[in-house]
Amino acid sequence: MGAEPPQEPPVPVAARAVAARVALVREIEESGAFAADPEWREAFLEVPRHLFVPYYFVETERGYERLWGEDPDPARRERWLRGAYADEPLATRVRDGELISSSSQPSLMAMMLAELRVRDGDEVLEIGAGTGYNAALLAHRLGDELVTTVDLDPEITESARRHLAVAGRFPTVVTGDGARGCAERAPYDRIVATCTLETVPREWLAQCRRGARVLAPLATGLILLDVRDEEHAEGRFLHTPAYFVPLRGGVREEERGPATGGLPRRALQSELFRFLLTLTQDVLDPHEALALWQREGKPVRERFGVTVSGADVWAWLDDPAGPYAWPLP
Repeated sequence: MGAEPPQEPPVPVAARAVAARVALVREIEESGAFAADPEWREAFLEVPRHLFVPYYFVETERGYERLWGEDPDPARRERWLRGAYADEPLATRVRDGELISSSSQPSLMAMMLAELRVRDGDEVLEIGAGTGYNAALLAHRLGDELVTTVDLDPEITESARRHLAVAGRFPTVVTGDGARGCAERAPYDRIVATCTLETVPREWLAQCRRGARVLAPLATGLILLDVRDEEHAEGRFLHTPAYFVPLRGGVREEERGPATGGLPRRALQSELFRFLLTLTQDVLDPHEALALWQREGKPVRERFGVTVSGADVWAWLDDPAGPYAWPLP
């Protein structure tokens, strides 16, 4: 019998990751997420996401299953790599069965970064370090020295530092309360949060330069604020839904939501109505919110906005000084 033909050596992870990254960027591009600033395409091509998720968890009927890049089973390693470059959020930290940190969906990250409209030389503060991937993208575009990321959990900041170092990026990583910003590195031209807020922390505005932009998840949406000065900012919601873990502990936003007893099922099936419910949950009775939603023709997110003026923060429909406005906490 003749000798068996030699086996082809396995393709290294780095080479497979490049191909997966190219496919992911193509998918993000087709979604239109880069539209506001196409220069982010290069950052997503160059920054290896798999280095920031050496392991992650997938939800199963029995809880969370862990996938990791050093698994002895080659099929599971391949599954890990495919997942790392899927256009999906990844659960990266689970504590007592509760998700406490994740790597956001890449196309949503791309859209948020593009909407920041950064310029060369801009200093950026990220609230919520996560895996460090978003900070790496910012650092690739702007330079390490112009990017600061802050997180309350020291385990999260330590792992973010490790991931960033492996990727060859060294922005400033701070362990602290993101609701207070990071005064020692201020002032900033852009602030972006990757965790859900209940209101806009006024400390952030005090750490911004005039003309800065603040982009943050709020009420299952994304609010984009233009900062006039340390006490005034205003802006509208972007069109897209956005679900993130909360800024500080507690239950997840989608679990915490407003009371919905007695509301029509058809209304509750509308993602836009649920957005309005969340935005007004501490102020309007749910049935009042439903009446408003129907009367105003089922308004889309972009008709809503937020104003910060001194000690007052409020959300509104169509006009900051109009008849439909609600104080935020």
